[in-house]
Amino acid sequence: MSDQNLKRITETLISGEEKELLQLVNKTLDEEISAKVILNYGLICGMDIVGEKMETGDMFIPEVLRSARAMSGAVEILKPLLGEKDIKASGKVVIGTVKGDLHDIGKNLVVMMLESAGFEVHNIGADISPEKFVTAIKEKEADILALSALLTTTMNMMKVTIDAVREGGIRDSVKIVIGGAPVTQEFADKIGADGYAPDAGSATRLAKTLLA
Repeated sequence: MSDQNLKRITETLISGEEKELLQLVNKTLDEEISAKVILNYGLICGMDIVGEKMETGDMFIPEVLRSARAMSGAVEILKPLLGEKDIKASGKVVIGTVKGDLHDIGKNLVVMMLESAGFEVHNIGADISPEKFVTAIKEKEADILALSALLTTTMNMMKVTIDAVREGGIRDSVKIVIGGAPVTQEFADKIGADGYAPDAGSATRLAKTLLA
């Protein structure tokens, strides 16, 4: 019965039916399935599939947002039942849009997907200077720095930020990933980033890969 419940939780999360998902989570808890098992084998498994479907074009942003919001609601139910050791983060991420660029919709979707995958995410906003990124990395002891740019005119600020991280003496302690509409893998290689992600699903997978 537990396997069947977990499968239904995964399927309901993928379909983004929040009300039904919350009912399923509560029902599964009533059957004495632990919150940790529900989180890892029902919810996080489901969001991994959502990320894969987004990458392949089988799910689009509105559908992904529905799933991510449903995930957030389910996690709120589980939080009081999870011990600190149960919710140890997959890694710490500082994320922001570079200086001169105010776009943040795509970045915010990446934040939701990373959080759903178990990362501790510090979203420091848009139009962020290189110095603020460096400070945030140090303060949060980040494993990953994620930079977003939606304008061709602000792409070079990614390189300036990476240079600032290097000058700050912390380049070896943090992985740097970049993304945004005009960004490419070729550009990532050119400026010395550790990776490039074209969408929120692949960003999550890349973050897991970099910290594996």
